[in-house]
Amino acid sequence: MKLCLWICLLVAVPAQALQLTDDRGVNVSFAQTPQRIVSLLPSLTESVCELGQCARLVAVDRYSNFPDSVRSLPQVGGGLDPNIEAIVALRPDVVLLATASRASARLEALGIKVVALEPKTYKDVQRVLAKLGQLLQVADAARIWRNIDAAVSAAAQSLPAKVKNTRVYFEVNSAPYAAGSTSFIGETMARLGVQNIVPPALGPFPKLNPEFVVRANPDLIMVGDRNALGLEQRPGWAAIRAVREKRICVFTTAQSDTLVRPGPRMAEAARTMAACLQDKAP
Repeated sequence: MKLCLWICLLVAVPAQALQLTDDRGVNVSFAQTPQRIVSLLPSLTESVCELGQCARLVAVDRYSNFPDSVRSLPQVGGGLDPNIEAIVALRPDVVLLATASRASARLEALGIKVVALEPKTYKDVQRVLAKLGQLLQVADAARIWRNIDAAVSAAAQSLPAKVKNTRVYFEVNSAPYAAGSTSFIGETMARLGVQNIVPPALGPFPKLNPEFVVRANPDLIMVGDRNALGLEQRPGWAAIRAVREKRICVFTTAQSDTLVRPGPRMAEAARTMAACLQDKAP
């Protein structure tokens, strides 16, 4: 009789709700771990898959293209201009998006759970992986971060001493926007032992006056193939040491995607930058 009573009480106790505080500082509660996920940020898409939970994704944003399995999923717009109706029709348990997205309030008003996570630095990536591990109930999220961190360190150790302190300009967009010292790209550069010509005071991804780059006169330039066209014809840039000595690494579109996404492929990004330094550094 006592055994029956104990079992009945155990069955009657509801499962403890899952609670998560996102990067807006908003507490989000779930009756159980989400099974249907819409991701509106490529780095979050990649993180979900790195945690082994790609099968839970039911849709992604138009820019999510890795791993290959997500390319067959429905695309529901971009992070800043998502198709709200399409998202609601998919009946997701949660939508993952950036804190800058204006869709949060609209989705929440329609009864859709939203978790806003936006990795911008190494510490952010570690934290986001941990939060996604909590949300998806993946126990080894910390191990994934340790592997990423160790691989970045290995990329740095692979470089010869001669490339250390190379002065580098990393262009993320042709406006030009640069990767500053405080960005995750800048952190990778620092770990590789090179000097970023963009000081911390200018912020993570500042829009620069092209004259700034001319005056800084970097030893090496890193740029994606979408932005490299006409770089040498920019006023004054022919005199820059990197341009004059053809010390320019032009990354493919696929490589650029890896380099500019703060997430699981940061180790691959570090290896790509290390290979560039091995090849082009003075």
